[in-house]
Amino acid sequence: MDWSIFALGMSLGDAPFNGYGTAPLLLASVNFTTWIQAIILGLVQGITEFLPISSTAHLLIFTDLLDWRDTWDKAATDAIQFGSVLAVVGYFRQDLKQILSGTWAAIQTKDWQREEWKIFLGIAVGTIPALAGGLAFKLLDIELESSMIIAVMSIVMAILLGLAEQYGRRKRGFDQLKISDGVLVGLGQMLALLPGASRSGSTLTTALFLGLKRDTAARFSFLLGIPTLTIATLVQAKDVLDKGDMWLPLLIGIVSTFIFSYLSIAWLLKFLRQQSAWVFVWYRLALGAALLATIFGGLLQA
Repeated sequence: MDWSIFALGMSLGDAPFNGYGTAPLLLASVNFTTWIQAIILGLVQGITEFLPISSTAHLLIFTDLLDWRDTWDKAATDAIQFGSVLAVVGYFRQDLKQILSGTWAAIQTKDWQREEWKIFLGIAVGTIPALAGGLAFKLLDIELESSMIIAVMSIVMAILLGLAEQYGRRKRGFDQLKISDGVLVGLGQMLALLPGASRSGSTLTTALFLGLKRDTAARFSFLLGIPTLTIATLVQAKDVLDKGDMWLPLLIGIVSTFIFSYLSIAWLLKFLRQQSAWVFVWYRLALGAALLATIFGGLLQA
């Protein structure tokens, strides 16, 4: 794409006057295909980030099979995750306000049994393992993103989610969360360092094993993931600052991601109040099997 946001200012003085201003001449050089790709990838990222099916897996599949990797490399697809960050913060803004205000009140009164304090501490402590693991991966320059790993992890996580559905007691609600839940779900979140595991999938699975109700497990999973998702997005997407010609497509991708992330959060919470997570188990098994078939069939690189 040869159009950049800088061209707007540059062209104001250089473009000839055509009776309508310079905007039509500028827009003529825009590659609208990249905009459409941004909307589609935002849809994929938004839907798959919070459903337990792995956004990394689906973005890799789409960009590889559609041959979009030259335009939408890892830095670019990481950057549009910021729309998911905005969506989860926006959706749970009242919960976050209550947790923070309750935590401040607990600190002032030294009421360490207060519910908001326990949730805050659980989220804070639960964030540490994934951040430490991510930092270790970055320092050691470990890169595990591959179609084969995604296929295998999709199947492994499908089996674990199925076991959690089968054997989880699902008796505890949000008001019965403990600090240890944050620690254990945070440890489960470390699985998301492996491509295809799914951050929401790993935390939801762990929470179900711990006996949380399905909707409580999903809600706590989303809240606990806010710090990790925010920090990871900012760190991973910093390279996109060099992509001057991609700023507008990235903005479109972020907006698209925000819209579909918000909708998927609302849908999943409502779905899990009434239904089991077995549909995601079967989907992940099918996805893993399909990926293996395309890899061994030569359609997708391992």
